[in-house]
Amino acid sequence: MSRRFSWFNATSLTLGFAFLYLPMLILITYSFNASRLVTVWAGFSTRWYGELMRDQAFLDAALVTLKVALASSTVAAVLGTMAAYVMVRAGRFYGRTLFSGMVYAPLVMPEVITGLSLLLLFIAIGLDRGVFTIILAHTTFSLCYVSVVVSSRLVSFDRSLEEAALDLGCSPFDAFRSVTLPIIAPAVISSWLLAFTLSLDDLVIASFTAGPSSTTLPIKIYSAVRLGVSPEINALSTIMILIVAVGVVSTSLLSKRAISRQAADEQKALQQ
Repeated sequence: MSRRFSWFNATSLTLGFAFLYLPMLILITYSFNASRLVTVWAGFSTRWYGELMRDQAFLDAALVTLKVALASSTVAAVLGTMAAYVMVRAGRFYGRTLFSGMVYAPLVMPEVITGLSLLLLFIAIGLDRGVFTIILAHTTFSLCYVSVVVSSRLVSFDRSLEEAALDLGCSPFDAFRSVTLPIIAPAVISSWLLAFTLSLDDLVIASFTAGPSSTTLPIKIYSAVRLGVSPEINALSTIMILIVAVGVVSTSLLSKRAISRQAADEQKALQQ
């Protein structure tokens, strides 16, 4: 027990968590500050949340961000799952190396290069920049993360379950829909949430592909911070932290429930 726990480990862990989460706690605290000066505490107040709800520019940017995140993460989850299935189940085929390299390229590609290349592509094909171009861009770079997560689950998947469904008369598509997809659903949901979070957080690629009427929330926040941090930004950041925290906790609970249900079903099958 002494090897696992020591004052050095406890101190390192405490400093690490403080480095990561103390700034967030300070931000959340000062979002309830009555003063306009973000570094001077003047009492508890929810004034800036009300001001935020009346700021139409922030609300419009938040709406655009949610539209982009929902659309891009959904498309990326579908395409990424398909790509992962092909790479894991199709074996070696002509062009596999090129295909996997193109799928995983955004993982190592600098965001500036990705954003600039997409901008040049949209200009070359005459596509006006707006919400649609941001969705395409976010789908491009988040698809690879979905593929990585889903591939790791498919590698450890017991293929005998699919084979049993095929022996019972299911078509390959029915076997995937009825057997494979429900089992890998936690990985698909987790990858969707990851893609959703990456889309919410993206600034660099969105700044290249956004149009004048499609400003996302990170771009709006960055533009506002350049003129000085306002309490409204603290309130907005607190709401975003709360949304992400609720999403992470909900996904964790759903995943645990799915794993428990799967274990119970397997135990029931063994008893029968």
